[in-house]
Amino acid sequence: GEAVAPFARQVELLDTVPGIDLRTAQGLLAEFGADMSVFGTASRFASWAAVCPGNHESAGRKRSGRSRKGPKWLAIYLHDAAMGAIRTKNTYLAAQYSRLRPRLGHAKALVAIEHSILVSIFHMLTRDQAYHDLGGDYFLRRNDPARQARRLIGQLEALGYHVQAEPAPATP
Repeated sequence: GEAVAPFARQVELLDTVPGIDLRTAQGLLAEFGADMSVFGTASRFASWAAVCPGNHESAGRKRSGRSRKGPKWLAIYLHDAAMGAIRTKNTYLAAQYSRLRPRLGHAKALVAIEHSILVSIFHMLTRDQAYHDLGGDYFLRRNDPARQARRLIGQLEALGYHVQAEPAPATP
């Protein structure tokens, strides 16, 4: 507690992220420090932590884009934070995981959540702001409802149905 006392504000900021508790916040801060200016950008920070998307393509062939090994204890703390974040209800990180998991699988989706957490941490510490959650319905809200309705009607018509849709009356 005494060693982390000068960084109480940073620990308090990290504690606002879903999945990060007090002990995890202290461990994360011990691994990468409170000064984010040494990394420059969020992508460099994620690259240093070895939690960034891999890409290895040569001559039109896609090969393993596996991320390299990063700091051991940082990986452990990030894994714990990501596992906690995907279990929270109605949060952006849980919604992002539920969107990515069917396509990528559990492990890759979890690394994507770890990356999102790291990018959030970078911006929180550089701006000295608490975590702002976009909400569990972020991916539903960001889409244009009329466009989504047209897409769904098109899918039904492709299956052989004749669909005529009209907007629901507004509820008082």
